[in-house]
Amino acid sequence: MAKTKVEPELDQPDERLDRAIEELRGVLHEEEQRPEMAARDAASANSSVIMNIPVDVQIILGSTEMAVSDLMALQKGSTVALNRRIGEPVDVVVNGRKIARGEITVLESDPSRFGIRLTEIIAGTKGA
Repeated sequence: MAKTKVEPELDQPDERLDRAIEELRGVLHEEEQRPEMAARDAASANSSVIMNIPVDVQIILGSTEMAVSDLMALQKGSTVALNRRIGEPVDVVVNGRKIARGEITVLESDPSRFGIRLTEIIAGTKGA
């Protein structure tokens, strides 16, 4: 009866050593890939958690100071003057921190609404 061999028999010790080294390299390469993949998966899971956290976004058109008596006198149709002029940038504040400035714009898709086009990103500030 003839014997069927799946792999050729390695007769020389050098060939066995070379094969063992190649197998070891393959195993090491797989181990190196696993932590990176696990870190990527963990980062992806963490970013999805972070992306679902609600934040308070405010667009500050301007401000003013007034006496309580003037505030109490406000009624429908009253005008309150702000400290900014038309065309000046507005502040974008997220969770109490000013992060950007922008200009008011009318939305192309819905002319009855307006939005903010960011013109400047503010980095490293500690509050509005």
